[in-house]
Amino acid sequence: MEAELKKQGTKIQELLGLKVPAVAIAFRDTAPAGIPRVTAPAPAGCGYWKLAAEGQAFYTEGSDHFGCPVGAHTHGVELPPQVATELSGLVQTMVDMQYLTMKEIPMIPHRQETFHVAVYAPLTQATFTPDVVLVRGTVKQLMLLAEATQAAGVPGGSATMGRPTCAVLPESLQSGHAATSFGCIGNRVYTGLGDDEGYYAIPGAKV
Repeated sequence: MEAELKKQGTKIQELLGLKVPAVAIAFRDTAPAGIPRVTAPAPAGCGYWKLAAEGQAFYTEGSDHFGCPVGAHTHGVELPPQVATELSGLVQTMVDMQYLTMKEIPMIPHRQETFHVAVYAPLTQATFTPDVVLVRGTVKQLMLLAEATQAAGVPGGSATMGRPTCAVLPESLQSGHAATSFGCIGNRVYTGLGDDEGYYAIPGAKV
């Protein structure tokens, strides 16, 4: 398995000319043996994508996602009362700023399963079977990847997603399809996503 993941990760990066390696992400009941917990919580869950792309393999627990209540929600993290209140306040602020509308909120994809741990690693270094593989690239690179995945029989998603970026993971997980995201302002701040970049999520079983 590890050799195949390394092969596929290398192929994706080299054929597309990616500056940032594809990231393997899995949701598990317990952390895989030999993988440490992240050393410090990130301001947002998408920050872990950046850490993994930089070469780190690690896992997170629910509390490691409390920095971004919206991201915690999309990941299915059970929120303690204080964080749940923060989420409600943040959503209301976004509505007040006309960043989103109340009717959009129920439609934001989120994991239905109970969150235990999330595991991250560069695809080329993954020692676990990914539930989803996340590729960051330019519009042209993602176009080529979308065409390749569709040619390989992997259905594409519906409309390209925007805010919140992290919702691209449950969208792909739950639909079994590839999903595309333009990103959101928070993600661009925390990951350094370029103006010409976005994300493409592929179900791990179909990589």
